[in-house]
Amino acid sequence: MTAAEAIKIPSEDRLRADLYNFLGLILSGPPDQLLLDQCAGLSGDDSDLGKAIGSLARVAKVSKPKAVESEFNALFVGLGRGELLPYASYYLTGFLNEKPLATLRTDMSTRGMSRSPNVYEPEDNIASLMEMMGGMIVGRFATPSTVSDQKTFFNRHIAPWAGHFFSDLEAAKNSVLYASVGSVGRAFIEIEREAFRMTAA
Repeated sequence: MTAAEAIKIPSEDRLRADLYNFLGLILSGPPDQLLLDQCAGLSGDDSDLGKAIGSLARVAKVSKPKAVESEFNALFVGLGRGELLPYASYYLTGFLNEKPLATLRTDMSTRGMSRSPNVYEPEDNIASLMEMMGGMIVGRFATPSTVSDQKTFFNRHIAPWAGHFFSDLEAAKNSVLYASVGSVGRAFIEIEREAFRMTAA
């Protein structure tokens, strides 16, 4: 039995990790046809999150990679800068590379996380933070993080700004597919915030 097989992750936690990882993936770069097809195959229920996932599936079905790449660049890259700056430091202080990034780097180090050598963006970007949470839940960096540790990380690095970012993404003038990604993210962050609020410290 491998170490991974020995770690039993509850199915609801695996689903949470999958959604964090999905958000991290689709926010890290424009989706290719395979990812768009996967998005198009999603279905949701009548909850806010389920409706947002259903909407994302409908938009993904009629989206083409080239158009989504242009949308991604307008939102996040642009000439000089994109419409949105998806970084904790910017949302919390108005500037890039500020104290929230230094705090995150310290917390990453204590948890055995480090930036991939092929990633040049500051670690406090939304895609990286989504991937970190997904990895903590399933134990990608060490053993799976306790709920208490997940809560601490979420409340320190995600809760103060991610909801605002996802709302801005929903409303951004260049958002088409990413408006639905924003809806999914906003609904999911609200669920996580409430779930952590109800857990003991």
